[in-house]
Amino acid sequence: MPENESDRAGSAGLGLRWGLLARVATKVGSFAMSLILARLLAPSDFGVYAVALAAQQFLWHVNDAGIVAAIVQWRGKIEDVLPTATTMVLTFSLTVYGLLWLFAPYFATVAGNPRAEGMVRMLAVLIVIDGFVGVRSAVLLRRFQQGKIAKANMAGMVVQVPVAVGMAAAGAGAFSFAGGAISSSLLAGVLMIAWAREPIRFGLRREVVVKLLRFGLPLAASLGVEALLLNADTVIVGAVFGATVLGFYTLALNISNWVPGLVGEALRHVTLPGFSRVADQRPEELSAKVQQIIPMVVILVVPVAVLVGVLAPAIVPFLYGERWLPSAAALSFLMVSMAVRMLSGTVFDVLTSVGATKSIAIMNLCWAVVLIPALWAGAHIGGIRGVAIAHALVGLLLTVPMGALFLRRIGVPVAPIGFASVRPLIGGLAAGVVAWLALRATSGAIPLVQLAAAGSAGLLVYVATGISSSRFREMRVLATS
Repeated sequence: MPENESDRAGSAGLGLRWGLLARVATKVGSFAMSLILARLLAPSDFGVYAVALAAQQFLWHVNDAGIVAAIVQWRGKIEDVLPTATTMVLTFSLTVYGLLWLFAPYFATVAGNPRAEGMVRMLAVLIVIDGFVGVRSAVLLRRFQQGKIAKANMAGMVVQVPVAVGMAAAGAGAFSFAGGAISSSLLAGVLMIAWAREPIRFGLRREVVVKLLRFGLPLAASLGVEALLLNADTVIVGAVFGATVLGFYTLALNISNWVPGLVGEALRHVTLPGFSRVADQRPEELSAKVQQIIPMVVILVVPVAVLVGVLAPAIVPFLYGERWLPSAAALSFLMVSMAVRMLSGTVFDVLTSVGATKSIAIMNLCWAVVLIPALWAGAHIGGIRGVAIAHALVGLLLTVPMGALFLRRIGVPVAPIGFASVRPLIGGLAAGVVAWLALRATSGAIPLVQLAAAGSAGLLVYVATGISSSRFREMRVLATS
């Protein structure tokens, strides 16, 4: 551990930069892999993989019962807790794996893809790997050695892409995804275990078990609800339409996740530490900080959501081929949902900084209760476009107002935030209209020229109409602070 606060801050900052670099590298690698696999595999293969991934991702959030997070914040000698934590996490992971293996046929059938059974069982191996690696990754985080985690994850991506592409070229179909993911997880896991330099030892101490579960179980429950939110649409689309249509929806969903995966991660490196520092040291300034940050999130997210949404019918076939064009119907509205997720994530950071984690759990629970039936209705009314519209409407009509309500409860006035967001929203509307007109005007051009012309025109209009000079200066100061 660093010896003083300045060393600790320097290590944390370096770790954050490594984490961001790894996130960007893995997202770029995933994007390149998806471009290749979209041309080697059928949409139904993407659908089968999406069903297995939904099951694995939900259980991934709860399989350690929040113990890994508890280790990161453990007060005291870490050596005293590691044997108990290792035993508990591995036991939970093996139990979850066994249950998923047993119920895989039922889950695959409910999700409308019975042939996904084998994929569900194969991908569940990732949960077992996490059972061995999770505690060691927590040790690295606790020591501010995020750089080693980042290097391990990037090494895993270097392996994942050729394995997945090679398997797809050899005719492995949907199993190409699982093969790549498992090889990546194995390599990254071995590296993290080696770099943590903590031998894998087992044991159980009652007082440690109680402390770990007291912290971890509420967190695991909250993450479980969040995982339900993230994966409910996949299960519903698969159950209603089958693997091929789910494949189209999955591709649209992956594209809409580009911004949370890249820009969202960069923003969190600014917002979460910033809110926490202000809440701890200058709580009276928290409102002003929130009123500064959230409009900036709006400024960054609106043009991406609008332009990708408007240009979706041209973006999808240009990147993935004409056979994937049905994905564009969902992508246009999933970009609205993406913007809502970015805003709600920022609100969650604010609430976390003041310890209002119960408010986050309430928001997620209410979101899930309303969203799931809305997704089901949207699927039956409008197909995958209807599912995406349901996502957008629930986010705009429920999640955004709830976020404003909980901000007010912690003493943050929301009227200034709303007023500051008006101009970017008007600019986004203008940019969308101009981009649409430019797309129509260049309909005879090659796709690259068409996208470049429409995207550039829309972006220029947004910059001119949606961002004031004072906001530019604030963003420049924030980026360098």
